[in-house]
Amino acid sequence: MLIDTYGRVATDLRVSLTDRCNLRCTYCMPEEGLQWLAKPDLLTDDEIVRLVGIAVRVLGVTEVRFTGGEPLLRPGLVGIVERVAALDPRPQMSLTTNGIGLGRTATALKAAGLDRVNVSLDTLRPDVFKTLTRRDRHQDVIEGLHAARAAGLTPVKVNSVLMPGLNDDEAPDLLAWAVKHDYELRFIEQMPLDAQHGWKRDGMITAGDILTSLRTRFALTEEGSEKRGSAPAERWLVDGGPHRVGVIASVTRPFCAACDRTRLTADGQVRTCLFAREETDLRAALRSDAPDEEIARIWRLAMWGKKAGAGLDDPTFVQPDRPMSAIGG
Repeated sequence: MLIDTYGRVATDLRVSLTDRCNLRCTYCMPEEGLQWLAKPDLLTDDEIVRLVGIAVRVLGVTEVRFTGGEPLLRPGLVGIVERVAALDPRPQMSLTTNGIGLGRTATALKAAGLDRVNVSLDTLRPDVFKTLTRRDRHQDVIEGLHAARAAGLTPVKVNSVLMPGLNDDEAPDLLAWAVKHDYELRFIEQMPLDAQHGWKRDGMITAGDILTSLRTRFALTEEGSEKRGSAPAERWLVDGGPHRVGVIASVTRPFCAACDRTRLTADGQVRTCLFAREETDLRAALRSDAPDEEIARIWRLAMWGKKAGAGLDDPTFVQPDRPMSAIGG
């Protein structure tokens, strides 16, 4: 069990498979990209599967989410999914992706055992997409979403970040589109995880702003905390249901008290929180032939020291050194 001093139990593992990405989203990384991790520093496929196996068999993890960077850039992704699906007990598996390449891989990922996907799409306008991501790949994402739904990677969830002056007027249009195509839309407040450290609380589009905008066109009925559980998204029924919309308000409505996540970076570090400034090295233990029990002990100790909250409401908050692309979303 991965328990901390506040009694929270981590059962949801986020695994970053690579720090690389084929987009350059303005809220994540600079246009020229980043200095990527050297290949010897990355976990191998075998090492990833072994660590996930320890998490599932020894530490009580029941859900695994593969992230990046962009996880579809990992050459061994389908094989990793297939091997994790063979674990006993079998965890629920999902993937967070920008959707580029999903049109080619959705069927194979479903056959390997992937359960569902979260796809990032911030705008319905190709020109705005190009401005936000610095790449002209909007149609590829749309095709990837259709392929995921056709392959049965459902429910297909769409993650959207609204940025002032770019797409902050699109919330109702995005929700109407998601309802039409049977996707579950989730808006995410912009978080201080950009490599440029340019995030500012002033001017950000908040959960309150998003809900006010949505209510200009839709009737929203809150599901309530009993249905939310430890999920990061607050959810509302749209026009009485069955469709839902979620808002992940990491900044203005933090949900740290119910957090059930543990994170593994692409280079084998345990992070207790997206916003943590400390990491615990599992790669060194792996490569020194430590037994599973020792790796589990290190992991438990790391999670035991998890802080009460992310500290975003603290005026002295200091942004993590590693950008989101390096630690997984």
